[in-house]
Amino acid sequence: MQKLLTSTIVSVLILICLGCSRQQPRYAIGVSQCSEDIWREKQNAEMRMGCYLQDGVKLCFAAAYDSDERQIQQIDSLLKTGIDLLIVAPNQIQTISPAIDRAYDSGIPVIVFERKTNSQKYTAFVSADNYEMGRQMGEYVATRLHDHGNVIEVMGLKGSSPAIERHEGFMEALSHYPNIHVLATLQGDWTEESAHQAVKEWRQKHPDEQIDFVFGQNDRMAIGARKALQESQQLTANSHQPLYCGIDGLPGKDGGVQLVRDSILDATYIYPTHGDQLLQLAIDILEGKPYRKETLLMSALVTNDNAHLLVMQNDEIIRQSSWLGQLHQKADTYLQQLDNQRIITLLACIVIVLLLTTLVFFYRYHLGKMTLRRERVVNTLWNLKPEDVASITPAKDTPEDDKPTEDTESTVASEDTDADSAQELPASASLFITRFKEVVEARLENSELSVEDLAADMNLSRVQLYRKVKAVTGATPVEILRTARLNRGYQLLLTTDKSVSEVAYLVGFTAPSYFTKCFKEEYGKLPGDVRQC
Repeated sequence: MQKLLTSTIVSVLILICLGCSRQQPRYAIGVSQCSEDIWREKQNAEMRMGCYLQDGVKLCFAAAYDSDERQIQQIDSLLKTGIDLLIVAPNQIQTISPAIDRAYDSGIPVIVFERKTNSQKYTAFVSADNYEMGRQMGEYVATRLHDHGNVIEVMGLKGSSPAIERHEGFMEALSHYPNIHVLATLQGDWTEESAHQAVKEWRQKHPDEQIDFVFGQNDRMAIGARKALQESQQLTANSHQPLYCGIDGLPGKDGGVQLVRDSILDATYIYPTHGDQLLQLAIDILEGKPYRKETLLMSALVTNDNAHLLVMQNDEIIRQSSWLGQLHQKADTYLQQLDNQRIITLLACIVIVLLLTTLVFFYRYHLGKMTLRRERVVNTLWNLKPEDVASITPAKDTPEDDKPTEDTESTVASEDTDADSAQELPASASLFITRFKEVVEARLENSELSVEDLAADMNLSRVQLYRKVKAVTGATPVEILRTARLNRGYQLLLTTDKSVSEVAYLVGFTAPSYFTKCFKEEYGKLPGDVRQC
């Protein structure tokens, strides 16, 4: 039983250790976004969705809100957390490059996306062709104005590569149309508010200039410019309505595609996010698979001619994505419930282990007490002398007046332990044990001695002998026989120069090895150690 309990406890502890060990992610990927807007929110969501297809990938997001200093600090902080790969959209070309270089030089693979740095220290680069988007928008504006008109451009964040490249492409296209005049190139920072303020201030300085087309380098800035000009027209009662175009072409409500369909914008240019593709590239790099160092994402112009179809397609994609998101959310909920159940199960296992440990402790404690008492009784009675037995009287015959007083009990407590133990039993029991001792010792050397033989010598049946010995001593006849043989063996080892093997045979053991085993269990040492004491 003890072995069964021990193996059970060990098994439960192993299960607890296995259950408590949470799976550590294979890869930790840091994502440093230069800003936070709907375009980047969509991209982040796509990367999170891509994680469902990858096992053990952890994404750590950071948004710098167009602050160079904050992004540098965030990149350094991500490196300190021990990421395996860095995905970064630099806020500006010049300022963020040193932080990216530090990551690359430390052995961390770096994917630069959407915006460029002035360094070649990166593992891969992913972006759409910003120069080509700007050029295409220039061609579209010229076509819509029939090669004649006035244009305003609102640029993105100063020093960022998309703003620089889109401006260069736009101006290159319009350079072929001398009758199209760029009245102003205003500075924004990719937000609607920045474009609104820039256009408002310009219009205050040039209230009479006619504007035919406004190119915002993203859709939000195009909307900001539109609001500013509409406000100025209300003040001046100018009925001329310019056209507006932007870049991003996001799906969904208030996205660029829907704005074109609703004729709020005249055109937009899809700037793909492809967060899932970005994450797959990161996994390929980490797993040592082939990958392209430079990846240009496909993009397309959106006008009123194709906006309606694109809105339908986008709505379906959004619906499917929402459905998948709900499924994943339910899956996450189920996994959380499973984790909770696992914790409850582990706690129950711990309680069971504690109960089993307590039971084993009390079992061994009481078994030890019983064994100690049995050995005490057996050894005490076994060492009784005939004169000790003659002096024993049953406890029930002791007169009330003859009971020991408190002083007498202290004296008796200091007497020989054997005599005290013997008087715990009636005289008849002690006499029986004495007789049994004589029978055992007379045939101790006989290795074939059986309980039936001992019972016959005591004029008892085997069952009667077993019951009486068990009732008096708490031990079986076989246990007492073994104890007697070991006691005799111990004395022979102390008083003779016989070998352990000779002693084993003399006291009735059929094999010296078994004698040694029993001797070690009884005395806690080997037979050969007795003579060294």
